[in-house]
Amino acid sequence: MTSTLTQPSVDRAGPARAGTAPRRRTRILALPEARWAAAATALFLLALPLQLTGAPTWTWGPLYALAYVTGGWEPGWEGLKALKKKTLDVDLLMIVAALGAASIGQVMDGALLIVIFATSGALEALATARTADSVRGLLDLAPSTATRLTPDGGEQAVPVEELTVGDTILVRPGERVGADGRVLDGASEVDQATITGEPLPAPKEPGDEVFAGTLNGTGALRVRVERDASDSVIARIVRMVEEASETKAPTQLFIEKVEQRYSLGMVAATLAVFLIPLAFGAELDDSLLRAMTFMIVASPCAVVLATMPPLLSAIANAGRHGVLVKSAVVMERLGQVDTVALDKTGTLTEGTPRVTDVRPLPESGLDESELLTLAAAAEHPSEHPLARAVVDAARERGLDLPATEDFTSAPGVGVQALVDGRSVAVGAPARLLDDAESPVVAMAEELEESGRTAVLIVVDGAPAGVLGIADRLRPDAAATVASLTALTGTAPTLLTGDNARAAAHLAAEAGIDDVRAGLLPQDKLSAVKDMESAGRKVMVVGDGVNDAPALAAAHTGIAMGRAGSDLALETADAVIVRDELAAVPATVALSRRARELVVQNLVIASVFIAGLVIWDLAGTLPLPLGVAGHEGSTVIVGLNGLRLLRESAWQRAAGAGTS
Repeated sequence: MTSTLTQPSVDRAGPARAGTAPRRRTRILALPEARWAAAATALFLLALPLQLTGAPTWTWGPLYALAYVTGGWEPGWEGLKALKKKTLDVDLLMIVAALGAASIGQVMDGALLIVIFATSGALEALATARTADSVRGLLDLAPSTATRLTPDGGEQAVPVEELTVGDTILVRPGERVGADGRVLDGASEVDQATITGEPLPAPKEPGDEVFAGTLNGTGALRVRVERDASDSVIARIVRMVEEASETKAPTQLFIEKVEQRYSLGMVAATLAVFLIPLAFGAELDDSLLRAMTFMIVASPCAVVLATMPPLLSAIANAGRHGVLVKSAVVMERLGQVDTVALDKTGTLTEGTPRVTDVRPLPESGLDESELLTLAAAAEHPSEHPLARAVVDAARERGLDLPATEDFTSAPGVGVQALVDGRSVAVGAPARLLDDAESPVVAMAEELEESGRTAVLIVVDGAPAGVLGIADRLRPDAAATVASLTALTGTAPTLLTGDNARAAAHLAAEAGIDDVRAGLLPQDKLSAVKDMESAGRKVMVVGDGVNDAPALAAAHTGIAMGRAGSDLALETADAVIVRDELAAVPATVALSRRARELVVQNLVIASVFIAGLVIWDLAGTLPLPLGVAGHEGSTVIVGLNGLRLLRESAWQRAAGAGTS
């Protein structure tokens, strides 16, 4: 247990949360898609009240026209470019549909379609930009300079890019490690949660490996560089996130999967309805009216609305309960999940070390409260995470801590102080204890076998007891694992960078059998890819930078919001904002309910479209009746989808995994 009375020389302007990349946020209006969408929306909102209040057409007509131009020119241009490549893009069809609506007097409907379409494109561009921001910001975890030791014993501050394999660098207390390497001299603890996800700082001695971007504790280290900056673990995480994001095939909504065939068929059918009667001598006006009616009743508006309202309602309902689902595509994908991979620290656990055991030796003459009081008083001046856990445990029990004198700390060993005139040492049993036969050795081994960190307390030179410290399982973890197992038919897998013993103990408490421990980010990524190559649709739930590559590569990624790194939050498809693990299976169940409503709506929309098309082709469907039928089907499927906005929908979803 190491500490120091002097404050570490950390950069106070740096990130507030250790291991979090500084935020580089692209402003919304910096994106052209957002500016055009905002302009179209503003024009629409200006024109709509004028039209509804009966103002002259010249007051609102030009505003609608400008809304068409500002919101539609870019997707229209992209659609024309796609058409040049012999692809009938949905962008172009939406613009044609809007213009078609305007041509038969439905100017407001067409403008609304333009606004919705432009806004959707802006949100997609923003999500892409924010993910890129986070990937670039991750590089700031590694320091820009390092202290290189020269052969004559001098020190030289150099950019980390100039470090070469074989160089020796000095890492002072509170500094970030400048390069991947191996410790040559010194002892300290290094917070490497950004790489391995371990909840506690890892002790480092000569021969141990350290990673660029991890935070040194209170001891000084001399490190031999073993990798170039471009090949460091943190740099490889950046590359893996970028590659996974680029290569992951996007799952399209159902209507998007058939849009090419449907769109081509509708265009061809509309032309046929117009041209064939003309060839047989029909009047031009009659043929044009029949074709226009056909285009309206056959247009996929009801089909599109059949898909979106249930998914958007599910998104809104999940949002009210602290779950941010980033798009309708994500909500659809959540319902397809059949395999779940969970991170440990900060996901299944609370991510904060806590005292779980207080075990005084009988011969010490101390009870639990007295032992904890002495340990907490000695640790009080320390800034070490384990020291804070001991002090917090004493405060939770309402213990009064006596004054401390002559506090000292030794990196890799522990702390020592005078407490009420008694010499108290707190630290690692292996460093403070010389007698391997002492009964306290068996006590410490028992704690470590159960996945806890053992901390020895020595009072006046004699062992007085042991504390057990561990990261605590979330109260709802076991229930969540059971719910996910019931929903997917397969028990979740635990993927963690922590040691195998601690991981196995916690997994047993949570009800998980498949445990994969000691994983670096690339190992987690490989594990997810192996599952997906076996035909599984994997959902990864994590919170750290080290989870980001797996989150990006998975079929669906969910980040825990409270302690989640910025990169994990941006890379993930959904974020549990309130940090309630039980919300994960509830959201999956809600997604499956949304998919059921989508199927219902598609059946309703198909029946309306087929009936109206047959009427138009076999008889004479009046244009107003065709518009009414088309809009009526749209209203019906829209209202059916809105059922998922009700509170009862979330309650049923929350109980789905346990029923």
